[in-house]
Amino acid sequence: MKTILVVDDEPKIAALARDYLEHAGFAVVTAGDGRAAIEAVGRSRPDLVVLDLGLPILDGLDVTRQIRRDSSLPIVMLTARDDEIDKLVGLELGADDYLTKPFSPRELVARVKAVLRRVEAVGREIIRSGDLTLDVPRMRTEIAGRPVELTSTEFQLLATMAAQPGRIFTRSQLLNAVHGVAFESYERAIDTHIKNIRRKLEPDPREPRHVLTVYGVGYRFADDRP
Repeated sequence: MKTILVVDDEPKIAALARDYLEHAGFAVVTAGDGRAAIEAVGRSRPDLVVLDLGLPILDGLDVTRQIRRDSSLPIVMLTARDDEIDKLVGLELGADDYLTKPFSPRELVARVKAVLRRVEAVGREIIRSGDLTLDVPRMRTEIAGRPVELTSTEFQLLATMAAQPGRIFTRSQLLNAVHGVAFESYERAIDTHIKNIRRKLEPDPREPRHVLTVYGVGYRFADDRP
């Protein structure tokens, strides 16, 4: 049984999330502020954290920074803020997904399951997602059984996204995955690589089915699984 840490200073929201996650088969622990969240991570060793951004003592972004200093523990952010910059900063710090309040508790469960599924997929030598197959050691790509010729950079970008379908990647994160470092002046080069990938991969690059744009944030690989 996997353990989920729910961090929210609103008891009703924490209780609702706990009820639905427990009904889905997870063990759940809760925390009501940022400092308690850090302590709970060390004490309970959760498999994933559902983390509200608007926390007392330490806010969710500070908690994310501290978690990311020591681990790659999956994080799903909750935010009541409409400002896209909060989501963008959270993703840049290493959060895996986000939900905006008010949210559906069923969607929260679905997002938690999806993030855990993505984490399990990372590191596989053969990546399969829908009709896409990536042979990582040989850098070979097939879509619906058809070979696709990609450059090494295009392959790395596609493999990064396809290994975690549904996860939103910022341009900076994709640059870092390819080059080991992200330079702001080169982030728009990612757009060019994505266009080339779509041209080679998609039946209609103008209506992509695989590599999707998340406006104002970046890109994600489509997750068609329930």
